[in-house]
Amino acid sequence: MKNVYTWSFIFAVVFASTAGDILQSHAMKKIGDVGKLRRERGIPYVILRVVTSPSFMLGLMFMAIAFYSLVIALSWGDVSLVVPASASMTFITNAFAAKVFLKEDVDKKRLVAAVLVAAGVALLAY
Repeated sequence: MKNVYTWSFIFAVVFASTAGDILQSHAMKKIGDVGKLRRERGIPYVILRVVTSPSFMLGLMFMAIAFYSLVIALSWGDVSLVVPASASMTFITNAFAAKVFLKEDVDKKRLVAAVLVAAGVALLAY
């Protein structure tokens, strides 16, 4: 039963981390070039733009969920499994989510690399 809990929270980490990454990337692309905004309007304006972005704040919430899910997973599983498993699966889901939701150009080389990392972690798990 301990393995079920551990893997459940590893999947929660992957989902929440991917959602957080995609939402924060979406927010920052919408805000624009932070360096240019800082030079033109100053740091307080940039901070205000970032913290008032709903996508950024929702992404931050998902990142917090990912963090606490990771802490819970580490309380049940070995760090040598939990951290590499969650990180590698997050690489894969981020690549797919970036292609689908952000319309990024994710080539086959990147996808194959992400799958190979996940395959390596699968070998560690067994």
